[in-house]
Amino acid sequence: QVQLVESGGGLVQAGGSLRLSCKASGIIFRIASMGWYRQAPGKQRELVASITSVYTTNYADSVKGRFTISRDNAMNTVFLQMNSLKPEDTAVYYCNTNIFSSGTDRADYWGQGTQVTVSS
Repeated sequence: QVQLVESGGGLVQAGGSLRLSCKASGIIFRIASMGWYRQAPGKQRELVASITSVYTTNYADSVKGRFTISRDNAMNTVFLQMNSLKPEDTAVYYCNTNIFSSGTDRADYWGQGTQVTVSS
């Protein structure tokens, strides 16, 4: 079994910055993709950013140039640096990882979510 623990959310004024972290622990053979999603009240969950095992990144258009995703494979951790935050970035942010527990068995895991609130 795998556990994901997120940290770094909070309340910030528009224009400010936050850094989210998500650490995976448990039975981990290899971590494939890692990513961050967010869900605002009344809206569907959406992909914010993702990073593959070879560090290829993908960003939602709404965050390009402001957010940066990175990963530390030695620590089984993914980060999301969020700069120039806007009120519309307010949401619960969820970590998502695709993890191999063996050479062939893999599954998706979700973090518990961390609240990010940007005040105007």
